[in-house]
Amino acid sequence: VSPAADPAVISPQDPTLLIGSSLVATCTVSPDFPLKAEDLYWTLNGRRLPAASYAALGPSTLSVALARLNGSRQQSGDNLVCHSRDGGILAGSCLYVGLPPEKPVNITCWSKNMKDLTCKWAPGTEGETFLHTNYTLKYKRRWYGQDNTCQEYHTAGTYSCHIPKDLALFTPYEIWVEASNRLGVAVSDVVMLDILDVVTTDPPSDVHVSRVGDLEDQLSVRWSSPPALKDFLFQAKYQIQYRVEDSSEWKVGGHRRCRGMARGGRGSWCSHLVPLQVVDDVGNQTSCRLAGLRPGTVYFVQVRCNPFSIYGSKKAGIWSDWSNPTAASTPRSERVAGGCDPKGGEQNTTLRRELKQFFGWVKKHAYGCSNLGIKLYDQWRVWLQKSHKTRNQV
Repeated sequence: VSPAADPAVISPQDPTLLIGSSLVATCTVSPDFPLKAEDLYWTLNGRRLPAASYAALGPSTLSVALARLNGSRQQSGDNLVCHSRDGGILAGSCLYVGLPPEKPVNITCWSKNMKDLTCKWAPGTEGETFLHTNYTLKYKRRWYGQDNTCQEYHTAGTYSCHIPKDLALFTPYEIWVEASNRLGVAVSDVVMLDILDVVTTDPPSDVHVSRVGDLEDQLSVRWSSPPALKDFLFQAKYQIQYRVEDSSEWKVGGHRRCRGMARGGRGSWCSHLVPLQVVDDVGNQTSCRLAGLRPGTVYFVQVRCNPFSIYGSKKAGIWSDWSNPTAASTPRSERVAGGCDPKGGEQNTTLRRELKQFFGWVKKHAYGCSNLGIKLYDQWRVWLQKSHKTRNQV
């Protein structure tokens, strides 16, 4: 027997079929091999197919009938294999069973500081095709541009692509996604956008949270605008969220606006925040006062930014990520409750333990006691919070 001779041939070879289809495949042994149809059997994905589905179509040809095929278990195809009686593999074929792609939907895009464009989409109402499906994001300038193809995929999830540069401002773009697999092609609706309408920025920087004198229910929050907002094209609105030290629930909101102020001007008020209510802080405002807080409590605060063009865009805008948490504590109440406190001894024990931890941390992380104050205490509470989180994750 020639070493190059194939023991057998399967027909059809590597077919592509719709879910629910039927198939009759044949395995024909080469004349160079002394095997007969009765010496053969079939497997699909390693499982032996029942002999009742076989039929001998000649001395050395055995067929198998497959009915109502399900989607392929793997996108590389299901393995249909013809074997000899002793288990040897004579020939194989891949069955690609699935669905044509659906029209991609829900295309959304954003530009980080006007320097790039990232878009994501959904693969359709069902999504699963059981076949390897390619998605291609295409874009062009409206009216006179040529088609361009995005190259950097999966940058913001499975169905996403990143365009790093060479985008024009003040020019509408047409953007669409093409999906293709072995059973067909589907094209999304075209989305039209201007880069200036989908700008997002880095989070606000230099977020500082501090006490407001001896006011035990208030904290002052100040931050710096993202550098991109220094461009004359944009203003911003800000959103603040906070949580108390021993809670994982962030509270977002406040119903009063924080408007722009001159350098050195007074900050605006954010009334007591409630969950899921938006702080609609429009303009160049970079400070706000939180009121209605609990005395003697450490709060963690974050700020984010939503830029908008001064040229009258009516788009909702895209929020930045949240800034890193910044902590501060409200002053403890000076009021003394009447009567005896049965938990006084327990509180004193807790206070002594915290003071011991605090001064141990000062000795390790600070230099002397010249800077000893509430700011240093707040830094210690932040460090303590991080160390508790680390221990909980281990």
